[in-house]
Amino acid sequence: MDADAWNARYDTDELVWRAEPNRFLPPEVASMRSGRALDLACGEGRNAVWLAEQGWEVTGIDFSDVAVTKAGEMAADRGVRVAWGVNDLTRWAPAEQSFDLVVIFYLQLPTPERRVAVTSAVRALAPGGTFLFVAHDIDNLTGGVGGPKDPGVLCAPADIVADLATAAVPDLEVERAERVLRPVVTDVGEASAIDCLVRARRGTGD
Repeated sequence: MDADAWNARYDTDELVWRAEPNRFLPPEVASMRSGRALDLACGEGRNAVWLAEQGWEVTGIDFSDVAVTKAGEMAADRGVRVAWGVNDLTRWAPAEQSFDLVVIFYLQLPTPERRVAVTSAVRALAPGGTFLFVAHDIDNLTGGVGGPKDPGVLCAPADIVADLATAAVPDLEVERAERVLRPVVTDVGEASAIDCLVRARRGTGD
């Protein structure tokens, strides 16, 4: 879907997604000291706003200006400040390596475009910074519920690890790369979606 299609989807008074952060974000950052965070493909801002509430200095970027406007409204309603930007992550490049945390959640792109976005994301990391990626896993097609049905925009943990290797960021260590289950409420009860979660940390250069 292009930006116009997402703008049409987001053009509603209601949130398309939940207001709470993605379930994987709080436990993954619980042990981190707050610093500068970058939320790429931030959508309506639920993860960026939650990080700001935890004391992070946050920048959120999405290619849907409608979503970014809604994200700003959420931040204002919850009394936090986030720097918002509208940009296509397949063309965006970081101005500096200055973020202590960079997250990408559910940016479902074909491999070449995804690799560009992941490369830009990890190149935005400050020394010691953490990169966190979560997306619908390719195994969700046959073993999970929900998510895109196009295998071309799905991935496995090994695919993201390969993206990170291609990025050639010095001292980048993969700390976690695995499939994770996410409970989903359906019309017939609770089921599980299968997600891909990868966390990597850039060395301090000491």
